[in-house]
Amino acid sequence: MTMASVSATNPVQSPVRTSRISSLYLSPIKISPTSVALKSRSVASRASAVAGLAFSPLPDNVISRKNKSPPDNFSIKFLGFLALNQRLRRRGSTEFPLVTAAAAGADGREVSNKPKSFGERFPFLITGFFFFMWYFLNVIFNILNKKVYNYFPYPYFVSVIHLLVGVVYCLVSWTVGLPKRAPIDKELLLVLTPVAFCHALGHVMSNVSFAAVAVSFTHTIKALEPFFNAAASQFVLGYQIPLSLWLSLAPVVIGVSMASLTELSFNWTGFVSAMISNIAFTYRSIYSKKAMTEMDSTNVYAYISIIALFVCIPPALIIEGPKLLQHGFKDAIAQVGLYKFMSDLFLIGLFYHLYNQLATNTLERVAPLTHAVGNVLKRVFVIGFSIIVFGNKISTQTGIGTAIAIAGVAMYSLIKAKMEEEKRGR
Repeated sequence: MTMASVSATNPVQSPVRTSRISSLYLSPIKISPTSVALKSRSVASRASAVAGLAFSPLPDNVISRKNKSPPDNFSIKFLGFLALNQRLRRRGSTEFPLVTAAAAGADGREVSNKPKSFGERFPFLITGFFFFMWYFLNVIFNILNKKVYNYFPYPYFVSVIHLLVGVVYCLVSWTVGLPKRAPIDKELLLVLTPVAFCHALGHVMSNVSFAAVAVSFTHTIKALEPFFNAAASQFVLGYQIPLSLWLSLAPVVIGVSMASLTELSFNWTGFVSAMISNIAFTYRSIYSKKAMTEMDSTNVYAYISIIALFVCIPPALIIEGPKLLQHGFKDAIAQVGLYKFMSDLFLIGLFYHLYNQLATNTLERVAPLTHAVGNVLKRVFVIGFSIIVFGNKISTQTGIGTAIAIAGVAMYSLIKAKMEEEKRGR
C-alpha cells in the first residue's frame, strides 16, 4: 500500500476541513508522497487537539524507507505555508466557544452556572408570603380565641392547651421527618431556656389581657412593642438605632395613647398584662435571633414550645385548677357541648402554633425591629377584623389614634427602606 492511499483513508484526516488557500495549491500541482505524509501528520495532530482523540503519527524511519529522495523546493515552500496556516487556525479557534466548552467539559469543570431558585431570585416575595400567612392565621386565632373566652374564661389553662397542641404538632412533624429534628445539647438548652421563659410569660399575659378586655384594646396596647424592641436592640444587642427611626415611632405611641383613653372596655388587669407581654416578647425576639445561629427557626420554636409548656403548667394548676374541677369544665360543656368545646380548644391551639411558627420563620428573614413593626401592622388587621366580627364600638378619638399609629408605621417603613438602599449602594 502506498503512502498516498494511507492518508486518503485515514479516519482522522478525512473530517478535517482544509483552508481555501491550501486547496488552491493542492489542485493543480502534484505533491510528493513525503509532503503528503507530513501534511497528514500536522493535520492529524491538530484534529487530535480539537477532538480529544488519541493519534499516533507515522514514524520518520518509515517515511525514509518509503521515499529516500529529498523534497523539492516547492515542498519546502508548501510546508512553510502549512505551518503558517496552522498558526492561523490556532488563533481562530478562540472565536468558537464550542471548542472552549468541550475543553472545559473534558477537564471536569462546570461550564454553566446553576440557575437560581425562585426564592433566590425573588426573596421579597417569599418574605411577603410569610408576612401574609402570619397575619391571616393570627386573625383567625384571635377571633376563635375570644369566642372561647366568652364561655370559658380561664386564660392560664387555655395557654397550656395552646402550647400542648403545638408540642404534639412538633412531635408528629419530627416523627415523619418534616422537619428533621435537630439534636440539642446542654449548652443550647441553656440558651433556649430564657427564650422559652419569656415566650411562656408573654403568652400567658396576652391571654389574661384577651380574657379581661376587648381584643382590639389588647392589640392597641401591644402596638407599643416596637419601642421596647428598639430599646432592647440598642442597649442589649448593641445596635445603633438612628434618631430618625426613633422619631418615626413617636406617632405610634401617640396613636396608642389616644385610643386607650377612650376605650370602653378598659381595665387595669388587661392593660398591665398587655404591657408585661410587650416586654416578654421583646426579649423573646432578641434571644431567639441569637439562638438561630446554631439551629434553624423551626426546630428552635419547637424546643421553645416544649420548654414553655412545662413553665406554664404549674401556674395553671395552682391558680385555676380548683375552679376548673369545681365548675369550669361543667359550665363550658353545658353551654356549647363537649364536642364543640374540645374542637374549639384544639383549633385555637393549632392556629396559635402555626401563626407563631410563621412569625419565627419571618424573624429569621428580617431584623428584630422590622419584625416588631410588622407585628404592629398585624395588630391593625386584627383590630379591624375583631371590630367587624364582635361588633365592638369605637369612638372618634380611638379611630383617629389608630390612624396616627398606622401613619407612624408607614413613616418608619419608608425611612428604613431608604437606609437599606443606601447601604446596598455603597
